[in-house]
Amino acid sequence: MAYQVLARKYRPQRFADVAGQDHVTVTLMNALTQGRTAHGYIFSGHRGIGKTTIARILAMALNCRNAIGSEQRPTAEPCEVCESCTEIRNGNAVDVIEIDAATNRGIDEIRELRDAARYQPARDKYKIYILDEAHQITDAAFNALLKTLEEPPEHIIFMMATTQPEDIPQTVRSRCQHFSFHAVKLVDILAELRGIAEREGVDADDAALSLLAEAGDGSMRDALSIMDQAIASAPVADGKPVLDASQIRELMGTVPNAVFEKILEAVDGNRSAEVITVANQLLDAGNSPAQLARQFVRYLRNCVIAKIAGIGTDGADAEGAAGELLQISPDEQRRAGRSAALFGEEELTRFLQVMLRTFDELGYRQEQRFHFELGLLKLVHLRRLLPVEEVLSQFPVAGGAPQPRTQSAQARVAAPSPVANRVVSAAAPVSAKPVFSPFEADKSRKRFEGGEVEKIAVAAPAPVPAPVPAPAKAAAPVHVAPAVVPVKEFVPAPVATIVADVVPALPEVEVAPVDAVDGGVVDIAASSEVLEASSSPSSQAAELQRVATEALMNAKSQGSAADALADAEWTVEGGEVRVQTELSKNMLPMVVNPEAEKIVRAALREAGALKLVLLPGAATAKAAKKPRAAKSGSAQAKAMEHPVVQQAQKLFDAEIRNVIDLREGE
Repeated sequence: MAYQVLARKYRPQRFADVAGQDHVTVTLMNALTQGRTAHGYIFSGHRGIGKTTIARILAMALNCRNAIGSEQRPTAEPCEVCESCTEIRNGNAVDVIEIDAATNRGIDEIRELRDAARYQPARDKYKIYILDEAHQITDAAFNALLKTLEEPPEHIIFMMATTQPEDIPQTVRSRCQHFSFHAVKLVDILAELRGIAEREGVDADDAALSLLAEAGDGSMRDALSIMDQAIASAPVADGKPVLDASQIRELMGTVPNAVFEKILEAVDGNRSAEVITVANQLLDAGNSPAQLARQFVRYLRNCVIAKIAGIGTDGADAEGAAGELLQISPDEQRRAGRSAALFGEEELTRFLQVMLRTFDELGYRQEQRFHFELGLLKLVHLRRLLPVEEVLSQFPVAGGAPQPRTQSAQARVAAPSPVANRVVSAAAPVSAKPVFSPFEADKSRKRFEGGEVEKIAVAAPAPVPAPVPAPAKAAAPVHVAPAVVPVKEFVPAPVATIVADVVPALPEVEVAPVDAVDGGVVDIAASSEVLEASSSPSSQAAELQRVATEALMNAKSQGSAADALADAEWTVEGGEVRVQTELSKNMLPMVVNPEAEKIVRAALREAGALKLVLLPGAATAKAAKKPRAAKSGSAQAKAMEHPVVQQAQKLFDAEIRNVIDLREGE
């Protein structure tokens, strides 16, 4: 007889011989004993774990000539001696048809199968169809089989084996009993290999058998195929092939995991040269970078699991759940425990992520050697990095973020400020302090509590301002001593900052001259008597515009309406407030929605206005929004008319971008 490979020679012929699938074999034997067999079965799972083998054993048990409980067949196992069992085992049974669905996947083949299924079996009790790789059948062919699966003849049983059950239509799966097979455990594969080695007369140590079992990766057939190849290449001593671990590694093109343990020790010691030297030795020996990366990924995964499971350097605590997670030999478990003890769980996770990415990149890179070496160097660099939490914990926590203004805070801001204008230069020396968040620097754009005002960003090419000359004296000047107000915080930027308390044009103001600029800060004070607001219609309209805009800003999700009303032109005629917006007739009710209009009307009612009229703008499209000219009497106009602002514009070639009117409560 011709030589048979180990996977075929030692193929199980009874349910009890199948390793690692007890949940399937017990269920099928109970169904046979109780007479509750189904007309359709789906066996799914990993390759080489016994799907087709169990289908054949089930076919033998169904067509066995001896009844269950008889002397020849005391259990549901097939007797293996009757003619039906012998023919099925040899693969020449008339009523058990095995079909390769990968090649017979079309609708024509399934139609022939459906037509043949109508006839009674030639001799046995059941006509059984075993469809291997059933997921290859087309959807149209499955649809042609649906009616037969739903209402099959009593003598027909379908068995479908597949590695991709999700590709089988749900309508087919719902008509069959689905058994999901498990990957075979390492200990079960190791026990089978040890028994086969004894029967074949092969001298193999535990290290070699463990390596073969690990190479099987949960597949009994893969492990047996590799073992068959190893026996063929093994040296013979005293008439027996001798399997050695080093010979098996050379056959599979792998390296011992001790190499990866050495690499991780060099990574822990921050020795980049040693890491590159080891990688160079492996690559010069002819090992593939992709294969090395794949094996290193597996080793790092074992290290991560060893760290999580708490496996010690001596392999302690490797029983129970830890042993289930680590399907490797005890020697490899101890090695993984030693490597895991060098790093933290987060570091090992980062290492695994880097090597997984490196393994993916090697598939489409030209210079695989360079990318593999770069991936190993990244592990050393990751070891040098500090956790983000540790870096952030070194900075002092800054003050709390500014809270929304309360009514009392607004009342304090409404009081006349003792400072009329402040000019801050970009060259002013400011002591920098560390902040916890990089966004702490954006405080310069926010409004502070306690009567402080917003800053106005102004482009400034000149770093240090010149002394500001005093404007022409009025008829009755008011002399006020300059007061220095410290600035809370300043973030260096390529622009100067002007902070201005906007006041009406003052006919009786004299600014005290400043002889020197201390630290780039020029402080000019004005009498509080000159802060009274004008009672002209334009000033009243500007005040009402400010009140309505602030009311919208204080409300939630009304920023668009506030911007639209801030850009509008406000006029007061009698008790009516007319707002000429730039929005079209269709956009006006969408931007200034009923809720925003209600807020504005309530704010204006408190300010004394009786009626609000919103007017849409012209429907002409603008290529670009041009800056609007300051309206007469508005806060913008008064700021532009102020001599200090004019002098600042002249000195710094500056531009006014934003003006905040602080005349609250007037």
